Amino acid sequence: MTDRPPAPGSAVRSLSRGTGWILAGCVLLVVAWTVGEARWDARLFAPIPGSTAGNVGVAEARRLWSESAGLQVLDVRSGVETARGVIPGARCIPWGSADFPRRLEGWDRTRPVLVYCEGGYRSRKAVRVLRDLGFTSIHHLHRGMMSWRWAGLPVAEPPGSDGPSP
Repeated sequence: MTDRPPAPGSAVRSLSRGTGWILAGCVLLVVAWTVGEARWDARLFAPIPGSTAGNVGVAEARRLWSESAGLQVLDVRSGVETARGVIPGARCIPWGSADFPRRLEGWDRTRPVLVYCEGGYRSRKAVRVLRDLGFTSIHHLHRGMMSWRWAGLPVAEPPGSDGPSP
């Protein structure tokens, strides 16, 4: 038996088959995430008598932030993340805090709340806690601080305390 050189183009065909599988896997992952997120949102933002909770895009969040008197802005990101800046007026209470619900005690449950994290996962979890605590108007920033920055909206230094928003 002699070693024959590979046929011309066989390495390219082999590479393209592998790349195709990787691409198909990525597409499948994106589809699965999108479907899972839509199902989660349907449950999370389902109507509850006496309260509203919704997933808002960056344009609606900006409108709320600039026009809603009394809007409370809640940033649930970690200290490392908030050090890079927050939505102006935000109060920072990291989602992983053992005392997260207690740190919301001074907040007005009847005033609207805009809650966000970096990409939307932790803040969705915080929406459930806010609803359980009796907050009546909750607005979740879809895709979180990433979408705020991508839109070129203002970013401020993080506050030093976790009291109610002004």
